Amino acid sequence: MHLFRALARGFSLYFPTMIKLICLVLLLSPPAITQTAEAGLRQVLDDQTAAWNRGDLAGFMQGYWHSPDVTFFAGNAIIRGWEPTLQRYRDKYQGDGREMGKLSFTDENIQMLDPDAALVTARWHLEMSRGKRLEGLTTLLCKRLPEGWRIVHDHSS
Repeated sequence: MHLFRALARGFSLYFPTMIKLICLVLLLSPPAITQTAEAGLRQVLDDQTAAWNRGDLAGFMQGYWHSPDVTFFAGNAIIRGWEPTLQRYRDKYQGDGREMGKLSFTDENIQMLDPDAALVTARWHLEMSRGKRLEGLTTLLCKRLPEGWRIVHDHSS
């Protein structure tokens, strides 16, 4: 009986401290995970921007899931697959008489859906020659894959 009382007394002394430690760990962990994920997602956008501005569409496409299941919606078009998406970009921005311009993003917002999925919204801007500007909105569904964060769906208008 004395052993039980001693254990109960010890438990009652340490229990509040243990609860506080558990709560502290739970409170501190998600933001750290979220910050790391957001940094990874921002890096994908930064890498894509740099590749675009070098005229490197293959490098730009590294931000996309290299799969026949990736989807890209633009205007009235629905494109399925990494290769067709790359070809669409080539036709639109590298065809005869076409130019890529300088890409930038503003109003970026990252919403973590779970530790391995995120919704990214942003406004894209293309500064073309002779002062022409194109801009629109993009919604990206991103997933953390073994190779890192990748865009699995892009809806740009």
